[in-house]
Amino acid sequence: MQQIQNIYPLLATPKKVVITTHQKPDADAMGSSLALSHFLKGFGHKVTVISPTNWATFLNWMPGCNEVLDYESPNGKANAAIDEADWIFCLDFNTLSRTKRMEEKLMAAKAEKVLIDHHREPQEEVFAYGVSDIGKSSTCEMIYDFIVDSGNADKITTEISECIYAGVMTDTGSFRFPSTTASVHKLVGHLKDRGLEHSHIHEELYDNFLENRFRFIGNVLLNRMEIFYEYNTALIAIPQQDLVKYDMRTGDTEGLVNFPLSIKGIKLATIIIDRGEERKSSFRSKGGFDVNTFARKYFNGGGHFNAAGGFNKEPLDEVVAKFKLAMKENVAQLSSYQF
Repeated sequence: MQQIQNIYPLLATPKKVVITTHQKPDADAMGSSLALSHFLKGFGHKVTVISPTNWATFLNWMPGCNEVLDYESPNGKANAAIDEADWIFCLDFNTLSRTKRMEEKLMAAKAEKVLIDHHREPQEEVFAYGVSDIGKSSTCEMIYDFIVDSGNADKITTEISECIYAGVMTDTGSFRFPSTTASVHKLVGHLKDRGLEHSHIHEELYDNFLENRFRFIGNVLLNRMEIFYEYNTALIAIPQQDLVKYDMRTGDTEGLVNFPLSIKGIKLATIIIDRGEERKSSFRSKGGFDVNTFARKYFNGGGHFNAAGGFNKEPLDEVVAKFKLAMKENVAQLSSYQF
C-alpha cells in the first residue's frame, strides 16, 4: 500500500471514482464519503457514492445524500459504477468484509482501491494507496486532512464543511471523548471561519426521532438492562420482538450503548441486539479497558480502544451467556475502578 500522499498529484486528472463505506453507515461514514465526493467533483471527477446497505433517515439531510446508491437495491447501477471505476475509495472501514454483500464485487474490481480509515489492523494488501491512523478522531477528520494536505484548503465548501463536521462531532461524542485533540478543535474553527453554521447539524442528527423510539428506549432501560456492579459493567440485550413491537428502523438503536456509561462506576457498557440473521454487539468503555481486544477475542469484531463492535450467529441467549463468561474472565481489569 503506497502512502496517500502519492495520489495528490493525480487528483487534477479526472477519473471515474467510486466511494464506499461500511454497512449501515453512521454520520462519520456517510459524512466522509459525501465530503470526499464534493471535493473530487470539484476537479471534474465522475463520482458515485455507494453504501453497502440502507442507512438511517437522520442522515438524509446531508448534502448529496439523495444521490447515494444502496448496493442492496436491485437496479444494477452500483455494480456498473464499480465495473467502470478507475479508483475505489474505501472510507471508515479497513477490511472488505465490512461491506457485507459488496465484498466479493470489491475484491474482484480492477480499479485501484484507496483506504482512508482510523480503525486497527487494516487489510493493507487490498489497497493500492492508503492511510490508516488510529490516532484520528474520525474518518471525517482524515478527509479534512486529505483536502488540506493536498493543498486544497480553499476548496472546502459549505457542503463539505457540514459533512465533515457531522462525522467529527458524532465520532467524538460531541467533543467529549479522548480522541478530541487540539487538532479537532482547530479543524472546527477553520470550518467556522469558512462559514459553517453548526447548530442545525445537531438538530438534524439528535432532534429528529419519532415517539416510538422514546417508548422503545424506556422499555430497554426498564426491562432489558442489567447492571453488574462487582464488574463495573452494564449489559443491554434486545430481542428481535422488541424491534418489531416498536417498529425500530435503521439508526434507531444508535447511541443506546452509551446510556449506561452515565451510571456512576460503570466502566464497560455493552448492547447485544438480535437482528434476525445475526446478533450485533457494541461495546463502549471508560479508562483503560480495551474493548477492541475484547471484541476481537470473543465477538468476531474490533474497532477502537474505547469503542468497538462485533457479531455472532448463535441465538441471543447464548451470546448473552458468552458475554457474561467473558466479563468474568476479565474481572481483574473490570473490577478495578480506575478512570
